[in-house]
Amino acid sequence: MTATSIKTEFGGHSGATLAARLDIPAGHVRAYALFAHCFTCTKDILAAKRIAAELARAGIAVLRFDFTGLGSSEGEFASTNFSSNVADLMSAVDYMRDNYEAPSILIGHSLGGAAVLALAGDIPEVKAVATVGAPADVAHVVHNFGSKLEEIEERGEATVQLAGRPFTIQKQFLDDVRGSILSERIATMRKALLVLHSPIDQTVGIENAASIFGAAKHPKSFVSLDGADHLVSQAKDAAYAAATIATWASRYLQEDTPQGETDVEAVRVSETGEGKFQNTVHAGRHRLFTDEPVSVGGLDSGPSPYDFLSAALGACTSMTLRMYANHKKAELGRITVDVSHAKIHATDCVECTQEEQQKGGRIDRFERVIRIDGAVSEELRGRLEEIADKCPVHRTLESSSKIATRVTLPDEE
Repeated sequence: MTATSIKTEFGGHSGATLAARLDIPAGHVRAYALFAHCFTCTKDILAAKRIAAELARAGIAVLRFDFTGLGSSEGEFASTNFSSNVADLMSAVDYMRDNYEAPSILIGHSLGGAAVLALAGDIPEVKAVATVGAPADVAHVVHNFGSKLEEIEERGEATVQLAGRPFTIQKQFLDDVRGSILSERIATMRKALLVLHSPIDQTVGIENAASIFGAAKHPKSFVSLDGADHLVSQAKDAAYAAATIATWASRYLQEDTPQGETDVEAVRVSETGEGKFQNTVHAGRHRLFTDEPVSVGGLDSGPSPYDFLSAALGACTSMTLRMYANHKKAELGRITVDVSHAKIHATDCVECTQEEQQKGGRIDRFERVIRIDGAVSEELRGRLEEIADKCPVHRTLESSSKIATRVTLPDEE
């Protein structure tokens, strides 16, 4: 089941436009989550992408965004602080509530973890909170400023190198983080809590995890990210954290059987409620997205209906040719079929009969190009073209079909 990541944006606390990504599951969305990235990081840091992708595979849609002044978001970073980050998160919650649904899961990395802990109690829809390498004291972040701390205090601001990049830090930032008391917010948030932390974290020590865990009420859990660095920069560590959060979070989600999830003999196509056209296709145990391109108002999260029709013809052609080759014990290399579809005027159809051309109007034209790896004799090449025309989907498309339709209501099923 393949998830889709789409770009979006919303207004932050100051009115600046914040760049965001929504990772959407391929299928029914069980819940929504909001991810807060680490200090001076972006929504596209490895840990954020891995966690969002893993949750999407578990049926949880995730919104991640760049805080004001970071990444692709507008605004001045120098004018931001911890409180403004929390306000940006609330703006994200409002955006999700207005356009999708409010998040039931909050996830925060490093200072983003402190931010979600500060905010969780104010969002009634939130059921669970997960932190990764979060500080128990917001003011912990000032140790990153090193020798520049005195300059910030005396001159009101200073340029600080963080992860090799220059950032302007103002004294108002120091005043804000020093005035933010997290322990009270943790004790009263009344949400399930998962604390993930590396025992060798050199940026935010493991004692912070103990303090957060001690301040929280049950239900609460702790998982050690043994061997991971603070940014969870190794793919294996990010994948482990992501899988752990996805499994843990599922305990706090309401289990339901959404429309379109039951076993049916027919192919079932169901609206997801995301975008204008997005639907899920259920064929046996397989689930796929179908959608329309962005150019016509879709999310481009899956093939269009005509793409699926072309795929059916291409797949049937390839399978039919392989069955023929196996039956004849013919040496035939790898088969690739390209199918393109267009609506053209009947008079422009060179393959059409004179009678078909005289009918006028538009017709559907499928162009099929079959490529065979390796050498193929002229005799076999001609025979393959004949066999391709005998594939069942080809015959269905060329013959006249009948479609029986009826509309049913829930109480009639």
